[in-house]
Amino acid sequence: MGRRNSRGRRRYNPSHVRIVVQAASMALLVIVLCLIIGKNIKLNRADSDPGAVDTPPVSESAQPGGEDDEGGEPQGSDTPENVSTPEPTPTPEPFEPHYVDSTNPANYIVSTDIMVDGEIISGSYEAEEEIYFGSGSEYAVNPGVVTFGGNNYRDGYSYGTANLTQKKFGSSWTASTGTLVAPDGVPWSGNGWTGQPLITEWPKETRQVMNMYDWAKQQDSLVEVVYPSMDGNVYFFELQTGKATRDTLNLGFTFKGTGTLDPRGYPLLVVGSGYNSTRGTSHVFIVSLIDFSILYEFGAGDTFAIRGWPMYDSAPLIDADTDQLIYCGENGIIYLITLGTQYDEAAGTLSVNPTRTVKWRYNSTRYSSTGQYWLGFEDSPVIYQGHLMVSDNGGNLICLDLNTLELKWVQDTLDDSNSTPVLEIEDGHPYLYISTSFHLGWRSYTTAEVPIWKIDAETGEIVWKTSYSCYSVADLSGGVQGSITCGKNNVSDLIFVPVSRYPTAGGGTLVALDKTTGEQVWEFKTQVYSWSTPTVFYDQDGNGYILYCTTGYYLYLIDAKTGTQLDSKNLGGLIEATPAVYNNWLVVGHRNGTIYGIELT
Repeated sequence: MGRRNSRGRRRYNPSHVRIVVQAASMALLVIVLCLIIGKNIKLNRADSDPGAVDTPPVSESAQPGGEDDEGGEPQGSDTPENVSTPEPTPTPEPFEPHYVDSTNPANYIVSTDIMVDGEIISGSYEAEEEIYFGSGSEYAVNPGVVTFGGNNYRDGYSYGTANLTQKKFGSSWTASTGTLVAPDGVPWSGNGWTGQPLITEWPKETRQVMNMYDWAKQQDSLVEVVYPSMDGNVYFFELQTGKATRDTLNLGFTFKGTGTLDPRGYPLLVVGSGYNSTRGTSHVFIVSLIDFSILYEFGAGDTFAIRGWPMYDSAPLIDADTDQLIYCGENGIIYLITLGTQYDEAAGTLSVNPTRTVKWRYNSTRYSSTGQYWLGFEDSPVIYQGHLMVSDNGGNLICLDLNTLELKWVQDTLDDSNSTPVLEIEDGHPYLYISTSFHLGWRSYTTAEVPIWKIDAETGEIVWKTSYSCYSVADLSGGVQGSITCGKNNVSDLIFVPVSRYPTAGGGTLVALDKTTGEQVWEFKTQVYSWSTPTVFYDQDGNGYILYCTTGYYLYLIDAKTGTQLDSKNLGGLIEATPAVYNNWLVVGHRNGTIYGIELT
């Protein structure tokens, strides 16, 4: 991953320019020669699906147990009229977020404050080093899923491609997890919401300095599963066999959310607790994966917080260029910590010595007037260039400039939002897809509208809204508790949304919506609802498939184009976690205490 200059842009490289010009000239010459000798050249559009096939008309209500639709042969003609011109990937527009009347932060936010190294500052704030994130595909050096949703766009719940022949679940391995009892007597076991495992392929050189077993160090290649769990442990497995790659790390706190691996490929894990422990108040750990030493901890009982709820289910991001950890707390604080990371692979040393800690807090109109509509962030933030976008527990979707800590816009999301936004660049312009929950009693005690929104990321304005009338119960909200997944390749026109407690109080529906219009294309109903995020993965021809977990024990394999069920598997436990996929293998844990690795065949 290339370094950026002080203004956050890629450095100019003349040799790259020469290569591009030479390649373009050669391509033009080939095209001209082919036209002269009468060859028919058929150029694929830059955004088309490799190997895509036509499919029968889509049913609007594909129910579990349906037959797999068979695709026909690709249609087309070799006549010159069918020759298409390649379209380059649109260059992203300059991103200058700003509010309009309906998204003015003053409509929703009472106040904001900034603390730098323990002192609340007055006046304006400016970052010492400019934060500027690239695209999601540029986020991580090592292959894999290194945070919830994979990257800063939160659009990478799977990695690589699957070679499918049967479109079924194949062989599997399992591992057991335990139970941790909290000080108030609540037992926490297994893996819960959001609970996506981390999967990464470590270079052999990096593995030599880690506390892995010798056999794992000696492998030519090794893909490791890193899985924080609610029993207070972090587990480590080889992806295809489930064989432990090292000892279990016991931190003694409940981990409901998803951890984050350092995107620079450093052996560094950041993970936040979701509940207090007999060992102390919930907080964030930064851990060396060389020797399991705790390098830094923060967030326990932070007195800067307006809301005293020190829980950290959100998955953070790390800016590689500025060495900053960006963490959204459920206490209503956004942390920007310059880590002072020193990593020497040859010497096998890793340290974190924070040189600057910046905290941003806010108070909302709803919270200050009701005491409900809580402050704080349970979902995980999207970061586009230098701006963070995240929804809170009190019905606010915010856009925050990370370099000035100014709110650029705020959109009303009505309720306790737990759904992580996903960012999509369409025709060079950024959009967010986001939904919300139905917290019983805040808006209704019967049913409530749960909208799915497409949001213009520059202004916060609603592009379209599609709503479902959901039920709820106390402490186990209905609505969209999982996150929205954007389709790519042959389903690049669709988003996938898990709507819980719809159309019945205990049921759930996975819906596919058209990205342009918001219209429902298909639905997949289950008897029990889902809090899990649908994980979309792709085969080598670009065909999309969905892994969909429910709290009713079942894992489904679904054709993403049609909503047709291809296979199902009863895992024997309540599944709230989100699967991660690496090529032909998926990993997911359930609340009852088992982690599954399952081959996709």
